[in-house]
Amino acid sequence: MKNTIKKLSIVFMALILTFSLAACGDKKEEGDMKTYKVAMEPTFPPFDTTDENGDLAGFDVDMMKAIAKDQGFEVTFESLEFDGLIVGLKSGNFDIIASGMWANDERKKEVDFSDTYYNSGLVVAVPVDNNTIKDIDSIGKDMKVAAQIGTSSADLVQQLEKDGKIKEAKIYNKVSDAVADLQNGAVDALINDKPVTLEYMKKQPDKIKIVGDTLNEETLGIAVAKDNKELLEKINKGLANIKKSGEFDKLLEKWNLK
Repeated sequence: MKNTIKKLSIVFMALILTFSLAACGDKKEEGDMKTYKVAMEPTFPPFDTTDENGDLAGFDVDMMKAIAKDQGFEVTFESLEFDGLIVGLKSGNFDIIASGMWANDERKKEVDFSDTYYNSGLVVAVPVDNNTIKDIDSIGKDMKVAAQIGTSSADLVQQLEKDGKIKEAKIYNKVSDAVADLQNGAVDALINDKPVTLEYMKKQPDKIKIVGDTLNEETLGIAVAKDNKELLEKINKGLANIKKSGEFDKLLEKWNLK
């Protein structure tokens, strides 16, 4: 009887050791998974925002998580001022920019972009009770127009000032601050991405409205450093796969981008 108990004890201990080693193996494999840092400017909903707990959220966050899962790597997220994103990427402070960024020719000289993931465009927004400004051409020479720093909106607004078509281009670090000033009358109009403007209108109904047509088309892309071809390939493969699987469309619907 004692011998039987002893044998059973040995078998039991062997099983525990086997499971323990297997668990350690899984943990090691998990720990070896590559982690990339993703940076964004979080006042650009629905692409980049914060949730009720103050955590980074939005379409870009969910998209990057889906791409990472598909390609077998992990991602962490951090926030930064928009005009510091490309500088930080080139300095190696993080690996990826996913921040509703227009992949224009000027930026392509500094970073590499993924395949396009969204087509956006600029619009003019004014307070809901403003009936003077009906489109970009009716913005007067005595008016102040807002935009976010480092964006195509800022380029356009600054060009309007340079050409003498407006009184002042007011450039903000955060879109949320520009929207607030539009509502309180500190600026007469805001030029910004259409889906972002629509999101602010949804959150604060009957405060601002869009006037005129969409001004131009912008193709949004995910940015990586010029020398990081391996990561760019992973992102493009993952993006293609989540589009093919239908996951991408589900995220577009979730964030009201369809």
